Amino acid sequence: MKLRYSEMENGIRLLKLSGALDLAGTRSIEVEFVRRCAGENARVLVDLSKVNYISSIGIPLLINTAKSLSLRNGRMVLLNPQRNVADVLEMTGIPLIIPTFNDSAAAVSALTK
Repeated sequence: MKLRYSEMENGIRLLKLSGALDLAGTRSIEVEFVRRCAGENARVLVDLSKVNYISSIGIPLLINTAKSLSLRNGRMVLLNPQRNVADVLEMTGIPLIIPTFNDSAAAVSALTK
């Protein structure tokens, strides 16, 4: 699992994940992922387009980080999950907790409201 971080010109933090968000993948990015989402009023866009697998181990990383952001007046959205990843997210109810988009403009708009 790889994590690439950048900041968009509107202050949104972009986290691009690639690989498998399984036990090994989650462990390899967890500290940096949480660190990149830290702070007050953080707006985080997590690009899942290159995540080819997500297990039950990776889901709490997303949920717990999104909840932590919410407690600090921040927000997280997910972008472009592959079909198999989207299916797992849907089965576990993630889109009810973390808005999920297939359109980057809509994802950015949700973070800038």
